[in-house]
Amino acid sequence: MSSIKAYVLVVTTPGETKNVFNAARGIDGVVEVHEVMGPYDIVIEIEVGSLSDVPPILSDQIRIIPGIESTTSLVTFPSA
Repeated sequence: MSSIKAYVLVVTTPGETKNVFNAARGIDGVVEVHEVMGPYDIVIEIEVGSLSDVPPILSDQIRIIPGIESTTSLVTFPSA
């Protein structure tokens, strides 16, 4: 079975990075969460079975976390 991976680049409100990090770790489909330096504060890796599984995780579970200012999503191409 091939899987779909997505990477969510997150900008947090100052002082909220740890709270966002901890909240993201508990979301189904999230396989890794990394606090990073640079223009983004957190990178969230999602792995799901279908491309259609990605939007609900983004809109209903990640983007609603208090302390998130913005997200940029990168979805991988399915492997052949």
